[in-house]
Amino acid sequence: MTKQIEPSRRLYSVSEYYFSQKLKEIAEMNRKGLDVISLGIGSPDLPPSKEAIETLCESAQKADTHGYQSYVGIPELRKAFAGWYKQWYGVDLNLDTEIQPLIGSKEGILHISMAFLNPGDGVLTPNPGYPTYTSVGHLVEAQVIPYDLKEENNWQPDFDALEQLDLSNIKIMWVNYPHMPTGAPATLELYRKLVDFGHKYKIIICNDNPYSFILNDHPKSILSIDGAKEICIEMNSLSKSQNMPGWRIAMLASNAQFVRWILKVKSNIDSGQFKPMMLAAARALQAPEEWYASMNEVYRRRKTIAEAIMHTLGCRFDSKQSGMFLWGKIPGKYKDSGELADRILYGAHVFITPGFVFGSNGNNYIRISLCCKDEKLQEALERIRKLVTSYERQAHL
Repeated sequence: MTKQIEPSRRLYSVSEYYFSQKLKEIAEMNRKGLDVISLGIGSPDLPPSKEAIETLCESAQKADTHGYQSYVGIPELRKAFAGWYKQWYGVDLNLDTEIQPLIGSKEGILHISMAFLNPGDGVLTPNPGYPTYTSVGHLVEAQVIPYDLKEENNWQPDFDALEQLDLSNIKIMWVNYPHMPTGAPATLELYRKLVDFGHKYKIIICNDNPYSFILNDHPKSILSIDGAKEICIEMNSLSKSQNMPGWRIAMLASNAQFVRWILKVKSNIDSGQFKPMMLAAARALQAPEEWYASMNEVYRRRKTIAEAIMHTLGCRFDSKQSGMFLWGKIPGKYKDSGELADRILYGAHVFITPGFVFGSNGNNYIRISLCCKDEKLQEALERIRKLVTSYERQAHL
């Protein structure tokens, strides 16, 4: 008999990332000339600062910048991250022991999970929330326990409900404020509750914080709360705040012991980052307030168009959302967000993300990305208006 080769069991616990699948379908539609406008993924279309790009170009031309780099990143980058946190979040970080550069927050989720979770350990993941928290939990064979976030509670954890659970096996709780996909803002009161919860039940609170500069006048960090470093890990990224998603530049900050444990994992998986990119990132982190203001002026303008799309679809939304998305509740005439998203994709050739991607509590919501040129957003609005008008006419026949 021929031996049958099978993948690892953990592969059966996850599926291909939704956007990976959908983008293949959209690419095929575009190949057929359908010109799909994508309002799905939060990949900033604005450029990084001119100074960051110039630094990259200048450094990349030097002969001595192309070798392997330290697993803990160059001192210039760690110093820049420390200065960034001090200037904008009011948080003091030891640049030698409390900061770990990452090749993206997505990779950081895996590093943290491998550093702290044994098979069978419990991990709390938000519903709705970033799907990678859940998929990585399954990949490391942890016990993934979703916790509810609901609109009536401002998309914040229900701590009374959490305390009814058996928390004795829980090792990590993933949180993400400002929240994706709902745009719920971070508040110091919420951060205090999370820090207290972590201390009380000896649960590591991991706050994923890439959206704090987008349509948000007062960036906040969970590490600004007294006692947070003892029990919290915060990830941050230049993907959103500095328009550098493809650069894969991120970081985490915590107490020195947590950072050392995570470095044990990371140093066995990757070989550091390209030095010119790290130097450019350090330069980008020195951007003045005017740079962020200019970026947010663009997002604010785009959000107005996205709100018009929501109104056209009969969706209800909170205009105070922050971040680079707009989250809206769909009308009751649709069975779920997938039905509405597919109707728009196939009828108007506009891709909008259905909320079920982020968990069952997102079933009745859709998400519009603001990472699209104004004129394309306006065209998407006109296409959707035409589609809705067509359906309304048919309904009256």
